[in-house]
Amino acid sequence: MSELPDCSIDAIVTDPPYELGFMGKSWDASGIAYSVEVWRQCLRILKPGGHMLAFGGSRTYHRLACAVEDAGFEIRDQIMWVYGSGFPKSHDVSKAIDKAAGAEREVIGYADPHDPRTAMARSIYGGKIQDEPGQGNPITVPASSEAKAWKGWGTALKPAHEPIVMARKPLEGTVANNVLTHGTGGINVDGCRVGDEVLPEHVAGQAQIGTFERSNMVTPERVGRWPANFIHDGSDEVLELFPETKGGTWNTTKGARPFNNDGEPTGYTTTAQDKSNGSAARFFYCAKASTAERNAGLEGLPKKKADTRSDVAAGIWKDMSAPHQNHHPTVKPVTLMRYLVRLVTPPNGVVLDPFLGSGTTAVAAIHEGVRWFGFEINSDYADIASRRTGHAIVTVCSTSGIA
Repeated sequence: MSELPDCSIDAIVTDPPYELGFMGKSWDASGIAYSVEVWRQCLRILKPGGHMLAFGGSRTYHRLACAVEDAGFEIRDQIMWVYGSGFPKSHDVSKAIDKAAGAEREVIGYADPHDPRTAMARSIYGGKIQDEPGQGNPITVPASSEAKAWKGWGTALKPAHEPIVMARKPLEGTVANNVLTHGTGGINVDGCRVGDEVLPEHVAGQAQIGTFERSNMVTPERVGRWPANFIHDGSDEVLELFPETKGGTWNTTKGARPFNNDGEPTGYTTTAQDKSNGSAARFFYCAKASTAERNAGLEGLPKKKADTRSDVAAGIWKDMSAPHQNHHPTVKPVTLMRYLVRLVTPPNGVVLDPFLGSGTTAVAAIHEGVRWFGFEINSDYADIASRRTGHAIVTVCSTSGIA
């Protein structure tokens, strides 16, 4: 990044290491995501008012956000990406007590070896899939009284979200001045609206406010809901968190203000203009990255064993030891990254990903019609990113009828 000129980038969308020491990987325990200097470089090359979106881990997000803020960014918000396909990597306290005591636990059955959740657990903890039906990992009961007392206790929650820090380089002057001077400073609200409902933002009939009268004040209708700081994967588990409710009522104002200066009701009435039913569907959602999406453009590339985290996060219910052409451990969905790129990158702008990985941000930028830069230290991942972006260019050109 030090080779890029000052104020040359319009937006940054990136998925840096979460610094969890995942699977013993050195790249996930370097501390680079906490480096204030890294984020100072990002600040330097961003135009005034440019936005940055950076993913973080639920346990380590605070250190990422503090480093970003210490570098000189303004923290504008936190976007939550919520999904239902995470797998809890918990330590069984009861089993640990029996193991430490040398107590042998009674086997009362076996997990179904063909149950995808069982396959995930065996892959994560190094177990083997057995061929004989019904002979999966043993199900045991506590042997000691101490283990019985702690039956059902573990050490971790099921992962179901990843936070994204939304930061902005300080403006030069007002928002209006900054946008007109640098083309940055705002976010693309209308371009990221959710759904296709026609929603009047505000419709006012004849109304009196104080000594001023307004007549037939009508604002244009909007298609789709205002983008929220909540994104989900559309899975049943996420949707079940939200009760089915009626919402989204837009009112025509009649009469005076609802309350007078003394806080007493004034007979103010409203007429509902529209209602919509729904729950989490009112937020932006996208499916997890499928195997086909991850490997698009990688035909002919040798397959390698994927790190477990990618498969767990992607919700690919199968044997996790299977090799993949795209073996990067944290592949994000293209649809999600397109939405984020579109949210913060101005038309004809340039988006940067300083932790490019397998290139999903670049693929998203190509589909969104904006220019991009990216850096990747791992040569295998850089090759994957190059092939995926090449495939994306061909796809976009083909769709657009460009030879």
